[in-house]
Amino acid sequence: MIQKEGLGWRLAKDSSKGKFPVLIGGKNWAFELTELEWVSLVQVVNDLVAEHRKIESELMPEELISLEIERQSWWACLDGDRYSWSLKLILQGDGRSERGVEGYWPVPAAQEFVSAMRTIWDS
Repeated sequence: MIQKEGLGWRLAKDSSKGKFPVLIGGKNWAFELTELEWVSLVQVVNDLVAEHRKIESELMPEELISLEIERQSWWACLDGDRYSWSLKLILQGDGRSERGVEGYWPVPAAQEFVSAMRTIWDS
């Protein structure tokens, strides 16, 4: 089992858990993901953060930005400025997903959560 936690976020992966091996959470909430949902979530979040990195040097310090990606059953939104951002996720309860859930991490929990996602993904 791999577990990471910080102020306002948590993330755990336990391959022995069966159908829902990944837990993601924020302040006062959490939900579990299937392996397929986890894989697609990591791709969506990585693409969203990469898009922010491409344009962050073009943003003025006080300029705000909102980036969205919708792919497979996920909708993700990064809101912030060139230095920091929040992250909102929605797993849409459609034909591909068994349920619908929402999650949100404010600044700076969002960046810490994404960093932990990368660590778990790479291990």
